[in-house]
Amino acid sequence: MDIDAWVWWLIGAVGLGIPLVLTAMPEFGMFAVGAVAAAVVAALGGGIVAQVLVFVVVSVALIAVVRPIAARHRSSQPTHATGIDALKGRQAVVLERVDGGGGGRIKLAGEIWSARSFDGDQTFEPGRQVDVVDIDGATAVVM
Repeated sequence: MDIDAWVWWLIGAVGLGIPLVLTAMPEFGMFAVGAVAAAVVAALGGGIVAQVLVFVVVSVALIAVVRPIAARHRSSQPTHATGIDALKGRQAVVLERVDGGGGGRIKLAGEIWSARSFDGDQTFEPGRQVDVVDIDGATAVVM
């Protein structure tokens, strides 16, 4: 049984696709696309030199072009703060006098929080807007 070269290239493409799925390394996918391109050249009657050359050129071109674009896209995605990190830097309204002792209350993101001032000597009266500097347990540290 004599198997054509294009079939071998397709087998190679499938073989390169398996580690792509198992390891999530996109480079294997780029090599698999190169193997498919070589299979097309083989099916059109190109010689072994042309097949290998197409495989190398397509694979290297994909790695050189697609990888930097993917890396740039991955690094440019904004990070979303969640939990208490999302509350830091927000403004709140003082509901009960806030001082360094921690007995005050603020309205932060629609919820009532206990609060204390960042500077122990500073006090904030009801109705005043304050900035949340940190969250210490269940207490907002404001200034």
